[in-house]
Amino acid sequence: MGLHLRDIDGWDNSAALAPAARAVRGRMAQLAGVMAEDAVLARYVSAGYELLARRWRGRAGEIDLILRQGECIIFVEVKQSVSHAAAAERLGRAQMNRICLAACEFCGGQPRGQLTEMRMDVALVDGVGRIEILENAFGGC
Repeated sequence: MGLHLRDIDGWDNSAALAPAARAVRGRMAQLAGVMAEDAVLARYVSAGYELLARRWRGRAGEIDLILRQGECIIFVEVKQSVSHAAAAERLGRAQMNRICLAACEFCGGQPRGQLTEMRMDVALVDGVGRIEILENAFGGC
């Protein structure tokens, strides 16, 4: 039989431990996300893309990666989960709309403004680190 917290001091401390466990899970998820972004960035850079910004935040929201290839600016949303399908399910219409608004805000500061050629990619990273990049995954900003 296992040892229970109540067995040690007469009190059930599991409720007090829940926030700490939740904080650890949150930190692990954040680190996994950063590692996924690092891997995706390395893939783009090795293909000749130039990094313009990472975790750029505008009024509408945050964009994970902003890159340039020639005259085109590429906005990349990185999603990480146990599988590519599970990662893709984490991107909803509301988030796509926020990314589009943030992309338009970013382009407003570019020399060509809203006439800047842009592309919205989604990079899916599975539990073993395989990357699938969906170019032009969404648009209609």
